[in-house]
Amino acid sequence: MSISLPQAAKASLPLSPTASFTPHTSDRDLKSHFSLTKCNGFWYDTFLVVPSVLFVLYLAVRSRRNLKKLCNGGSYITISYYALLWLVTLLNLSWCFLQAWQCSPGKEVAWDLLSLFTASGMLCLEISLMAFLLKDNYMNGMEGLAHTSFISGIIVIVDTLLKTIYVFGFGVPLFNRHVGSTHQIKWGLWIIHKFLLAVAYGFILFVHFSKWKEKLPPRPAFYNYVVIMFVFSAIALFACGLAGIGAGLGNWLYDLTVLCYHSLYLPFLYKTFLADFFQEEDFLLDNAYYSEMKDAGFFDAEWE
Repeated sequence: MSISLPQAAKASLPLSPTASFTPHTSDRDLKSHFSLTKCNGFWYDTFLVVPSVLFVLYLAVRSRRNLKKLCNGGSYITISYYALLWLVTLLNLSWCFLQAWQCSPGKEVAWDLLSLFTASGMLCLEISLMAFLLKDNYMNGMEGLAHTSFISGIIVIVDTLLKTIYVFGFGVPLFNRHVGSTHQIKWGLWIIHKFLLAVAYGFILFVHFSKWKEKLPPRPAFYNYVVIMFVFSAIALFACGLAGIGAGLGNWLYDLTVLCYHSLYLPFLYKTFLADFFQEEDFLLDNAYYSEMKDAGFFDAEWE
């Protein structure tokens, strides 16, 4: 049973940025909404911007140390992934700060372009992470970089091309959450997108618990990441399905998944992959220093 737009707008919580406005909404109410909430609401913008800013500051504080380690022994894959993480993080930060473009006349094209580049960058990181970890090692050399870049590049290019056609060719408001449940094509496309991601993560989990388990890397952090992303993709798929049939809860739940994805995914991804790499480098460096000091006789007195 479909829910009318006025009912969906009333059912949406104040946190939700997708509250739909009907032709019966007064100009006073509309002006009050945009002037006080700035499109999304104070708390929504706060929870979206603050984690993004903190993560950028965290990367900036550790950048000198991380770059030194990468230059002294990082693989081509890790170096390229770290550079891509920085690029996508800055794009995502801009996306978080420029939320008002959704509600600003004349900014529709700029918002769609920014959203398209940000979504493509984050999808590239998401797919590349899986490709990197499925290799079960940090490959050195251009061959490993070319292999992972080829896999993730093809998927991201196809995804970006399809989104570009629908957004700029057919006028589908794919990145405007204020349309609510009024655009069935938008929700149909997002359902397909979330479904494919959920299937991909579900397949990895299936392989992990099957007789082909040995073919996957024995990394606990990787499987924790896969489990969390599978549950997240399933929830996002469920939210898109509800929004597609006009349920106000679906709009609110989808907004919540967007909030979590753009505010928490990049730090979670860094912790899953790059943080372990840098910690591993610290461990190896400490072992090297210990071996050198032991060879030089610094610990001989302890054995006497």
